[in-house]
Amino acid sequence: MTDQTDTINEILTLYADGPALLETALTGLTDSDLDLAPGPDSWSIRQIVHHLADGDDIWKICIKAALGNNDGLFTLQWYWDKPQMEWSENWQYASRDIESSLSLLRVNRRHTIELVQQTSDAWERSIWLQRPNGQKEQITVGWVIEMQARHIVDHVKDIRAILQAHKGETVP
Repeated sequence: MTDQTDTINEILTLYADGPALLETALTGLTDSDLDLAPGPDSWSIRQIVHHLADGDDIWKICIKAALGNNDGLFTLQWYWDKPQMEWSENWQYASRDIESSLSLLRVNRRHTIELVQQTSDAWERSIWLQRPNGQKEQITVGWVIEMQARHIVDHVKDIRAILQAHKGETVP
């Protein structure tokens, strides 16, 4: 997943900067702007924000499990059993204010970074992940952190594209 030029510190910086990157993309948006979406069957900006916070919260548990039990098994079967759009509906993404999700994202990132920085060899610690097909794969804490760091970057691009399409605005 990482390029050879990426270092642990660069990835941790990208991970730490994720909430600020997201908040910058949201700066100046009205409540109705948050409901803009690329199409009727796509997530709105508001739903993307909640998705990012909840996903980060879920994967934080994986990181903590890996730091405590290299032989453990982490599964998201309960989550993977339903389409993401259904979770969005179950967790009321379309109607909730985004502030608590932004706060959760900021706090979770700070908490995780402190934990990783205080745990020896944290980056390489691992856990077994059970995929939806039942196969098990050993994943490292570093892999999860990088995945989550890039997840925000990718969705910020989505937010920018939504705003460009609807308002003709270029977002920083």
